[in-house]
Amino acid sequence: MSNKEETTEEIQEEHMEAIDDSGVSEVEAEMTELENTQAELSEMEDKFLRARAEIANMSNRFKNERELLVRYRSQDLGKKLLPSIDNLERAMAIEVDDEQGASLKKGISMVLESVQAALKEEGIEEIPTMGEVFDPNLHQAVQTIPASDDTPADTIVEVLQKGYKLHDRVLRASMVVVAQ
Repeated sequence: MSNKEETTEEIQEEHMEAIDDSGVSEVEAEMTELENTQAELSEMEDKFLRARAEIANMSNRFKNERELLVRYRSQDLGKKLLPSIDNLERAMAIEVDDEQGASLKKGISMVLESVQAALKEEGIEEIPTMGEVFDPNLHQAVQTIPASDDTPADTIVEVLQKGYKLHDRVLRASMVVVAQ
């Protein structure tokens, strides 16, 4: 038996002993008031449970948002550094004949390697391209060439600009030439 039922029965027993003709309406009024109070109590309990569930949902949503912010915090910096990496790679492609040019190229190589290592630590990595199957989510086809026996259709045959991604987000799609 629940506390509500016990309380209701106790009140009924107390008032049944004191009932006379004039007390019947008084007992009915107290019983109605008790029922109204119990209804208000259950309504408040329902509101409390809903508010607590809403707070828990908000807390989970904020936690997930914070995790995403931490995971992708270096996205803007990575996008800003990509043109510099492209320029350093172009500088590395230049042929040098003299000793001074070779030492300059070695310095550029060291800078490029340190920037790439820093990006890798943050979760930014190059999108694989050469010889891969074309994926429109990762690659941007700038040109197509006819497929041959050596290169099956939808295969990337040349990379015009490297693409990069941060974890599972594409920062910049690879610009490629695709065999069709």
